[in-house]
Amino acid sequence: MDLEYSDRALELSRKVEAFVEEEVIPLERFDNPLPADVLRSVRDAAKRAGLWAPQLPVELGGQGLELPDICPVFEAAGRSLLGPLCLGCAAPDEGNAHLLHLAADERQRERYLKPLASGEIRSAFAMTEPAPGAGSDPSLMRTRAVRDGDHWVIEGHKWFTTGAAGAAFIIVAAVTEEGGSSGSRNKITLFILDDGTPGLIVKREIPVMGAGTPGGHCEVELRGCRVASTKVLGKVNDGYALIQARLGPARLTHCMRWIGAAARALEIAARRAKERISFGKPLAEHQAVEWMLADSRIDLHASRTMVKDAAWAISRGRGARIETSMCKVFVAEAVHRVIDRAIQICGALGITEELPLGRFFQESRAFRIYDGPSEVHRVVVAKHVLKEAKT
Repeated sequence: MDLEYSDRALELSRKVEAFVEEEVIPLERFDNPLPADVLRSVRDAAKRAGLWAPQLPVELGGQGLELPDICPVFEAAGRSLLGPLCLGCAAPDEGNAHLLHLAADERQRERYLKPLASGEIRSAFAMTEPAPGAGSDPSLMRTRAVRDGDHWVIEGHKWFTTGAAGAAFIIVAAVTEEGGSSGSRNKITLFILDDGTPGLIVKREIPVMGAGTPGGHCEVELRGCRVASTKVLGKVNDGYALIQARLGPARLTHCMRWIGAAARALEIAARRAKERISFGKPLAEHQAVEWMLADSRIDLHASRTMVKDAAWAISRGRGARIETSMCKVFVAEAVHRVIDRAIQICGALGITEELPLGRFFQESRAFRIYDGPSEVHRVVVAKHVLKEAKT
């Protein structure tokens, strides 16, 4: 594995970090969500600076970076929770654009991918369902789509559909084989449903810990949604493979962005440790604080190395299922440790809104759950270990 990033990736990451520092971090004073005119202005500035959508091809208005070179750029964007949103690389749109680029036909690319890539519209991805439906286990999916001539009729109930309120379209996962068991992964199909589709109901934004995201985390009902066959994304019954193709890189891009937030948290903690005097000397000269700073630096170094390794594997055409699962577990937990230590070092100041650490802490806690909880990924890794074990 080549641990070096390209000169272009390093240059772009420096520019993104400077842009986030100068243009984005000052916007943290706004309540969530950002005012539409403010968001539009900072996005236009990012486009003029040649920083928009580092992950997308040049023909879609992006910077055309390959997955390994995205690592430092997304990290720089993630130094603010608003950074990815302002730079066109925030979830769920980033993952949906990747999926559409992989599977959309020409008509779908024109109608959905191009305006999504430019930031003109938002999107959502609806897979998770209330119990006993699909959560971490997609084989439990209960949402059904039945063919009716050249149309499909979809019935189901989704929730925690991020960004659904106000989304121009939602990519919906449903079981499609008539008479088939909902437990069969090879019977899942993805559909693109436009906002305003009869029967597509965004019931509510579910209140969650933290500031949330544009469009919230929503409960969605599908009551006899009738859509044309042209709304199928990819091929019928290929949905599970497409979901995995979306989730693998998306787990890594989540890791990259959160490493950026954790790196900023460590910098804040280190500055505070040098400035704050306690018991006759700076906190930085107390061994307990030194060890916390060291452990956080170790966590960040290990996280960066693991993510680069997994990104490299994917770029070489490997599925990297185990690598992405290991990254998801380690980075999600390491990031939370780094932020937690930073709060501890900053003391009472750490839990105020004077610093971003409290917001980082609340938002990062969910990272151990979305895109597969740590426990599920540990099972995936353990099964691989047992499969390789000699008997």
